[in-house]
Amino acid sequence: MTVKIRPYVITRGKVVFDYSAMYCDTPESVLKSPLFEEIVRRFVERIGRKGSTLFAFLTETLPWTERQAIASEVIKLFRFLFSYSAEEVAQMNAEYREILSDKEALNEVVEELYNYWRRYERFFYLEAPRRSRYSKSSIHHAQFIKANEELKNLVLYVYRRISEHITGDNPRVYRQLPAGANMGMLTEQIDWDCPEPYRALMNIPFIRLTLMEPPLILYPEMNKRKGKFEEVEVLPPGIFEMDRREWFCFPARVGDLTAFIYFHQDFISLGLSLSNLFEIADYEEIESKRPEIILIFGVKARLPGRTLFFDDRENNMMVGLVEHHSDVDYFGYFKKMTLTLHNITMIKRGRMPIHGAMVLLKLKSGERANIVIVGDSGAGKSETLEAFRTLAEEHICEMRIIFDDMGSLGLDRAGRVVGYGTEIGAFVRLDDLQPGYAYEEIDRSIFMNPDKTNARLIMPVTRYHHVVKGYPVDYMLYANNYEEVDPEHPGVEFFDSVEEALHVFRNGARLAKGTTDEKGLVHTYFANPFGAPQRRDDHERLAREYFQRMYEQGIRIGQIRTRLGIEGYEQLGPQSAALELFRVLKDS
Repeated sequence: MTVKIRPYVITRGKVVFDYSAMYCDTPESVLKSPLFEEIVRRFVERIGRKGSTLFAFLTETLPWTERQAIASEVIKLFRFLFSYSAEEVAQMNAEYREILSDKEALNEVVEELYNYWRRYERFFYLEAPRRSRYSKSSIHHAQFIKANEELKNLVLYVYRRISEHITGDNPRVYRQLPAGANMGMLTEQIDWDCPEPYRALMNIPFIRLTLMEPPLILYPEMNKRKGKFEEVEVLPPGIFEMDRREWFCFPARVGDLTAFIYFHQDFISLGLSLSNLFEIADYEEIESKRPEIILIFGVKARLPGRTLFFDDRENNMMVGLVEHHSDVDYFGYFKKMTLTLHNITMIKRGRMPIHGAMVLLKLKSGERANIVIVGDSGAGKSETLEAFRTLAEEHICEMRIIFDDMGSLGLDRAGRVVGYGTEIGAFVRLDDLQPGYAYEEIDRSIFMNPDKTNARLIMPVTRYHHVVKGYPVDYMLYANNYEEVDPEHPGVEFFDSVEEALHVFRNGARLAKGTTDEKGLVHTYFANPFGAPQRRDDHERLAREYFQRMYEQGIRIGQIRTRLGIEGYEQLGPQSAALELFRVLKDS
């Protein structure tokens, strides 16, 4: 049975359209498209509600006062103005002479309409033929990219041509703004090993390629995460009552696991932003395969909690559920729910999940070390990595990030403790980066709510090869963001016993930075609310086992005082901690 796809939907400040159903290859087809007509109608409605002087201008110069009639007339006028100058249109159509007599006001209408379009977050998709392996072909990759370029150029051309025909002049400055889609995706139907309870997910298309026009600035409704992920014993009823036309699936490589992340189109900006955080799984990792993780983001059914997860032992999968609500319109829910499911799976497999960062450092003086820094949100783990980067010119000849938020400890074939990652990207606080760094990375980054507290940046930081390789651990440090540095409390301090180390890590003390709804000095079991507390007994056994092995293998375990939670040390604290760590490496 073929499901008819709607050509576009406008929802929550976003435009999502099927480019194959609304393909435009000429300026005329842009002006005749239903989406163009819809945008004009919404624009006229908006300026009418606001009582704008532009709306007054339209009502005074057109023989209509009803908004829909005005919109229809504006659409016809713009179609004329694309082909003819204002003077020619006035000669051919006497009804437009009055509106064309005030060229400045009419051109301002064009400018505001263009800006109105660009204020939407705009997403297009192309769906490949079923079972075609369309996305495997480099020719089709090129066609996909070309489609976005053509759309952008067409919109720019239409806008400029109409403006030139109104003013009778050419612009002095051309700004090549992303006037088409902000992000695009090629989707494909792929048959996977779907257990019976999840059959409703079978017809939802997988994202195979994504495209973005950076710098990308998004404005989700929330800018922090709150609450906890709660476990349920059975899947709640009604969660699979979904219209496949409104859903997409991002198949992610989360470390060496595969996660099918389903999201409702209302959360498309967050769902596609996963492209900067996780590697997209290969076709062969989807076809006839069963994922270890399923996340359904945007469940319309009423859930007993906003964010739930279910351990489906019968089908050997972890399942996450996030309710469709404005409260979860924040990227952290996508990221952290996925990582919670990853961590519980790792515990089942005998690996110890780590909430922190891991970096390979090679100093110019020759010392080399693989360092794990453990800490909850706002503890300073990512900021310390950033400090390493800023000090690289003077102290470091090589720096390689293995993971920048979540990883796990495992054993290699020789029995050594090694670190594995989950993500190829980082989701970092803009406030805590060195001034200017975000702008250095602007050409590949996604900014979220840059004007608010806890503004965030999603950017790629490593390659998937390094995420899953498994690097031996040399140092394991807890990120202490709340204590001052003094002779009794040095910047880097090592523990003398397994029990002392376990006590500090288990206590998980941190001065909250406003990245969640917590305040003041808080405690989180092993600085990891994502899986460790939910499987505390199993995690405790693994932690003791791995810490004992690390001591036996000569891995140094301690804490690094980042002082990130202390006012005035947001940048100086991590930088001082990094310098102290360099000193420790040189002396070791």
